[in-house]
Amino acid sequence: MAEMARKLFVEVVEARDLLPKDGMGTSSPYVVADFDGQRRRTQTICRNLNPTWNELLEFNVSSTANITGEPLEVDVFHDLRVGPSRRNNFLGRVRLDFRQFVRKGEEALIHFPLEKKSFFSWVRGDIGLRIYYDDMSVASPMAAAKKEGNPTGEAEVPPTDDDATAEKSPAAEKAADPVDAAKLETTAPPEKETNCENLPEQETEPPSTETETQAPAAPQKEATASPPPPPPPPVEAVPKLPSKPPVPEPVERSSYDLVDKMQYVFIRVVRARSLPGNSKPHVRVAANGRQATTCTARRSAFFEWDQTFAFARDPASSDSNLEISVWDHPPDAFVGDDDRYFLGGVCFDVSELPVRDLPDGPLAPQWYRLEGSGAARGGDIMLATWVGTQADESFAEAWKADAASTSRSKIYLSPKLWYLRVTLIEAQEISKPTREISLFIRATLGFQVLKTRAAFPRNGAPAWNEDLLFVTADPFSEEESLVLYLESRQGKEVAILGSAAISLASVERRVDDRKVASRWLDLPSAATGCGRRLFGGRLHVRICLDGGYHVQDEQTHATSDNRPSARQLWRPAVGTIDIGVIGCRGLLPMKAVDGKGTTDAFAVAKYGPKWARTRTVADSFDPAWNEQFNWPVFDTATVLTIVVFDDVTGGSKESAASCRPLGRIRIRISTLETNRSYRCFYPLLLLLPSGLKRIGEIEIAMRFTRTVSQFDLLHVYTLPILPAMHHIHPIGYPQRESLRIAAARISAAHLARAEPSLRREVVMWTLEASDPAFSMRRVRANWGRIAAAMSWVGNGVRWMSEIREWRNPTATIMAHVAALLLMWFPDLIVSAVAVHLGFVGIWRYRRRPKVPAAGLAARESEAEGAEREELDEEFDAVPSVKGEETVRARYERMRAVGTRLQAMLGDAAAQAERVQALLSWRDPRATAVFVAGCFVLAVVMYMMPAKMVAVVAAFYFMRHPVFRGPMPPAATNFFRRLPSLAERII
Repeated sequence: MAEMARKLFVEVVEARDLLPKDGMGTSSPYVVADFDGQRRRTQTICRNLNPTWNELLEFNVSSTANITGEPLEVDVFHDLRVGPSRRNNFLGRVRLDFRQFVRKGEEALIHFPLEKKSFFSWVRGDIGLRIYYDDMSVASPMAAAKKEGNPTGEAEVPPTDDDATAEKSPAAEKAADPVDAAKLETTAPPEKETNCENLPEQETEPPSTETETQAPAAPQKEATASPPPPPPPPVEAVPKLPSKPPVPEPVERSSYDLVDKMQYVFIRVVRARSLPGNSKPHVRVAANGRQATTCTARRSAFFEWDQTFAFARDPASSDSNLEISVWDHPPDAFVGDDDRYFLGGVCFDVSELPVRDLPDGPLAPQWYRLEGSGAARGGDIMLATWVGTQADESFAEAWKADAASTSRSKIYLSPKLWYLRVTLIEAQEISKPTREISLFIRATLGFQVLKTRAAFPRNGAPAWNEDLLFVTADPFSEEESLVLYLESRQGKEVAILGSAAISLASVERRVDDRKVASRWLDLPSAATGCGRRLFGGRLHVRICLDGGYHVQDEQTHATSDNRPSARQLWRPAVGTIDIGVIGCRGLLPMKAVDGKGTTDAFAVAKYGPKWARTRTVADSFDPAWNEQFNWPVFDTATVLTIVVFDDVTGGSKESAASCRPLGRIRIRISTLETNRSYRCFYPLLLLLPSGLKRIGEIEIAMRFTRTVSQFDLLHVYTLPILPAMHHIHPIGYPQRESLRIAAARISAAHLARAEPSLRREVVMWTLEASDPAFSMRRVRANWGRIAAAMSWVGNGVRWMSEIREWRNPTATIMAHVAALLLMWFPDLIVSAVAVHLGFVGIWRYRRRPKVPAAGLAARESEAEGAEREELDEEFDAVPSVKGEETVRARYERMRAVGTRLQAMLGDAAAQAERVQALLSWRDPRATAVFVAGCFVLAVVMYMMPAKMVAVVAAFYFMRHPVFRGPMPPAATNFFRRLPSLAERII
């Protein structure tokens, strides 16, 4: 019987800018990789500071080793046999942990900078590696391996043609343990370890320092004549990197310490026996005035159900009985409570049920005798009943009496999104058109369609040199492909000259800005509309999956994850965020059922790729969920979003829009103090065409816990928010917004395929994946935000005006003294400002927010006083569906706003032009006066000390109003008279 063995593959591709070691300005490098006590090496590249190996090193992962806990060490050495040197032959090392290990298919070429071995080492350059692991089927079983003399029990894999490593030797295959195998590898013949010719026959000097003894000794011409090299250190002696277990994704269980513990009566109905053979039994469970029914039993040796029910326990209820009865008819066939179908039942007192406290194990079910009417028929039922809380592992899959029948708490994961970059270079061998046409490329990937600009093949082949960006989700199937169409346009007539399809599974991945290899695609012939056939020619393209970008599917201000697509570039988590969704209160009725208003509410929390959905509490205006979730945090400058929805259809899938939003709150992680628990109420506000509406309140508990040191957490604040590729090759806003909408649609389609599904309208509303629309309310809100943020400037101007007006003589005199000190000792200016800002921060500490601001800012959003017409315009579709008169009135209002904005921009432009006119001689007299004044100012500043001039200017500015007139000063009048282009603008 075949078994699975995990293998780690290290593809050594190339190195760049290595340090010369042979005394002639070059080096002859080779690479040695160590993992889990196994050592592999590449061949030697002679006299090359930028070598290329393209060798695959393979490591067996023992059953006792964890691939996420073992470090990988890659060392680069100079082969002393090629170029002798008295210096150290060490060229650099790279030590990697599990974050760089990915599954096969996700690997990408990454260049790691070479590190020093010791403080006195001198290295430079980097090495390009692809690292991945795979589960492979091994034909020989464990027993056969032991029988052949392999005490470790590891199955041996036959060598492949791609492996150029030393473990192929027969001696290594017969080694008793990995350490002996490593010894034999160091004595392998040099012909298998180097591609150099005519190597000098000379002895190799041992390493000069003790820290270099881990490097493998260079192979000798004759292995028998030289002493054996020192054995490599055992696995325990290799310094290991700090081993951290991988962050579990998703984390579905929590300690439930942030929410209220709710007691439930759990009933697990397992099976029944000794029932009539032709019966179709089902079980009814009744407690606290509620009833639940199982499905029809499955026939095997017993009647099987294996279903769990959870009833909320009410200690104040007078009805404390738990009734479990078995009936002989399908549950969907209504026959009433006819005793002919009653097979028996069991009754329990809820107060006598055992209480299960975690971490107790699950309660073992036991057989109970069916009693009551029909007991003469006999029969037994296997049950388990206990009292527990929502922390019980059976709670997630149990049927809940307080929730909708199809609703359960679930965890969802968004797909891993990638940017697909298609560079269209040129086309060749296109049949010469009979008339002048324009050629362009139309690229399609699913619902995404992009076109290049038009190219006119007048003097040769058409060239575009244009990049097209698509969004796609991993994993990629063989059927998923990118289709390129070469099209021609003559007037309004469009013809397809040829097409080509590229499978996404064959596209190369990259994590940096290196250029991938281009390819030529043959465009098959295509038939024109007239029945003629044209040869499409060839298309020169460059295609890659850009893993260095973060594919954004949320709004920029509400992003919850900034990690790139490539897992190898992820930084370690800095903490965890725990969220307890306790419940809502005072919800409004959202629909009418049987003549009364009702609301079936559930909450969705989204952070990073993980979505958490609570159960739906049916027919309640004060739903209580008391469910807790947690997420790993990689950056504190991120936002967690919680949205409350109303299940309109009660869980059915017939309606296209079956969920209605009730409100949204956002929690910024950086606003939470470390290791502090919060429990707050936030209003649920919803902006409708009729105005701002308060739907109710939601109660949330939250806690941020750091998993790294305080210094590492503060170091995150100095790192760029977005990955490096966003700064090396940025994406423009219009293109970025269209890609965000496409990413949101892909995520919604992926989550809708889950069972139970996370509906499309839930995902799209949470991500705010709608085309941006104009809103006069938001224009005013943004202006108000700017005015509020710059209020300190106005406060400073007013304070200075009070000083100048001598309204408080004491403060004015103190201002004179301060100005005198600062002007006479200018070195104190920066220190004084810094001390002032520090004291302001300390003074405002007592007014710091006690709870994080997570609710919507209704007043700052100008939503409370928004006019009905403005809201109707904001919610209007594009293109508008309103009548001509309504659109005309909105257009006139837009023109009025544009007129005010135009006048403001004109005033700003006129002031800038007046500054420019000081030396432009457009006004000869004004320019002459200004030039003369500059020379006079230069003489005065030369004759008088700068400190004296500054003090006189400050005192003159703060002089008493008695010495000032009501008219503007001469300098202001002079500036206002300078010419501008305002009088010449048409």
